[in-house]
Amino acid sequence: MRKTLLVCLVIATFFARDGRSAATPAAVPDYSIQAIRYADLPGFPVSALVVGGPKDEKIDIAMVVWLIRGGGHNLLLDSGFHREQWLKTFPMNDFLRPDEAVKLAGVQPDEVTDIVISHSHWDHMGGIDLFPKATVWIQKEEYRYYTGEAWQPGGNHGGIDPEDVQALVKINTEGRLRLVNGDDQEILPGIRVFTGSRHTYASEYLRVNGKQPFVLASDNCYLYRNLQEHKASATFSEADHEANIKQQARMIELAGSADRVVPGHDALQFQKFPTEGRIAKIH
Repeated sequence: MRKTLLVCLVIATFFARDGRSAATPAAVPDYSIQAIRYADLPGFPVSALVVGGPKDEKIDIAMVVWLIRGGGHNLLLDSGFHREQWLKTFPMNDFLRPDEAVKLAGVQPDEVTDIVISHSHWDHMGGIDLFPKATVWIQKEEYRYYTGEAWQPGGNHGGIDPEDVQALVKINTEGRLRLVNGDDQEILPGIRVFTGSRHTYASEYLRVNGKQPFVLASDNCYLYRNLQEHKASATFSEADHEANIKQQARMIELAGSADRVVPGHDALQFQKFPTEGRIAKIH
């Protein structure tokens, strides 16, 4: 008994001197966050973004990926797109392929370690094949639905590119896919994903911790106007409008301020934060 007690004391002393214990969480890096604009979509109706928005008002919306750096990771939220059919369907201004746009921030495509896919639409998942070494994170239910049931009779795959789905499955077979199982999940120290309110089957958004937390909303909130006017994003089904408004309130709570919630397509983020060229320094 005395020998066992002595061993326990020695182990406890080692951990006290070493500053570690099994229960000690990993240190949270002070992440940097940059918004990288790889294109603009001109003349988009506000009413297609904000429920009840004026039907005669149009704006240029920013096509964006967000680069988060720290703790040995170069993480992208969303991957943009590059397939020709979408450039024909939605003519862009000043398009630069996302892997080339990320280089402007000093990161080579094969240096991107992680990509979090907020949802599977063509302009958010369409660049996953441009970053050959990245681990891709996506909601488990999002993956399940869009690699299966969505393409069956009665399924819904509007805005999902079959080539993107094939690329996603290939990444899974290569061992580079991580399935996120639901709401409020930490994927890296200080980086948590939260489920949205069904912009797609199981969309998600990010909270990035640091000296100040930031929420990167992607399409779970299109514009600052959604936050200011407490209005749902117009692409959500009517049944999900109330849930989307509640999610936006939750984003503000998670960030600690509406000023630290970054909407998915609002060009104002490139005025609100210090910007050089295509890149805004959010944090």
